[in-house]
Amino acid sequence: MNMDKTADLLAAIREAVAGVTAKWDRAYYLEKAANDEAPVELYKAMADSGLFALGIPEDIGGAGGGVTATAAVMEEMSRAGLPPMLYSLTSFARQAILKNGTPDQIEKHVVPSLTADRLFSFAMTEPDAGTNSFAMKTFARRTDDGSYVMNGQKVFISGADQADHMLVVARTTAAVDAKRKSDGISLFVIPSNTPGISLSAMDIEWHAPERQFTVYFDDVTLPADSLIGVEGQGARGMFEALNAERIVISAWTLGLGSLALTRAVDFVKQRAPWGPPIGSYQSVAHPLAHARARLEAARVMTYRAAATYDAGGEAGDHANMAKLLASEAADDAIDAAMQVHGGSAFDRTTDLITLWPMIRILRVAPLNNEMILNYISEHVLGLPRSY
Repeated sequence: MNMDKTADLLAAIREAVAGVTAKWDRAYYLEKAANDEAPVELYKAMADSGLFALGIPEDIGGAGGGVTATAAVMEEMSRAGLPPMLYSLTSFARQAILKNGTPDQIEKHVVPSLTADRLFSFAMTEPDAGTNSFAMKTFARRTDDGSYVMNGQKVFISGADQADHMLVVARTTAAVDAKRKSDGISLFVIPSNTPGISLSAMDIEWHAPERQFTVYFDDVTLPADSLIGVEGQGARGMFEALNAERIVISAWTLGLGSLALTRAVDFVKQRAPWGPPIGSYQSVAHPLAHARARLEAARVMTYRAAATYDAGGEAGDHANMAKLLASEAADDAIDAAMQVHGGSAFDRTTDLITLWPMIRILRVAPLNNEMILNYISEHVLGLPRSY
């Protein structure tokens, strides 16, 4: 993407996001989180401002901009303290549909998402497989009439109660019967209210309106057109969604880290118990300066990954590096912000301790940083695999 066009796009996104967050602000977001309520007004405002249409090609009614635009929306919304999780989940679920679905499936599932009339959760992680997605056991058996019957269990499925559809990754060939570990993986789009699907809320506190769920599939009957792409050849589609996910999550993390850093800088400019502002002390200033440098470096990698993805390149290396760098930079920022605030950092009204769990979680999810380092070691450096 042309750099001037990118700059213009990002400026337009910042203006649109500012219009949304001027009304639906951080206080609204935390109120929804405290009451376990979906931020439906926020999503409607985002849709009305055209933000859901970004990232989708113009020839099917979208506003263009690719994953670069989606990441920019996520970064700016997060910088305002309102990371819209179902926007994030929907954005990378529909990438898998765009790249692998039929025209009818794109019309059915992607087009309604442009106005937030279709929202997705993403069901991949399983309790026993963890980060080894190829070891998943959720199984979809094809019947004689071409439909499927799905059984299995997924965990840590965010927003499963608020999304009307799920993008589910399942096996259609058991791992023990697959010639290669990546064979036998298939993608399905499923209405969340399909009979046989049940949810159990997990007890996770991260000060967000979306909760995490264990999702059970008990003899769930799926029509043939629930399958996205070719049966058993969904691994590539899964990674296309995951690469988009890591880019968008990186932008999410960058926004939160920038918010924490801004609050810290504003505080240390004013706090002056000994006369001069404490921001003039190197022991206070240097951790904040270090956090800023790391956030800026991570931001460059995030948008490089987005540009690679949008150009149709292999974005895995950059996407993984971006997620690693962004999550660690944001963690630096929130840690420094809490340290300079002292005891007041732990008062919820300061709204730092309420940022910390989400930033910390993003070092673990959607893929923990240790596995990302394993990926870089093997796929970038060419080192032997250890697991």
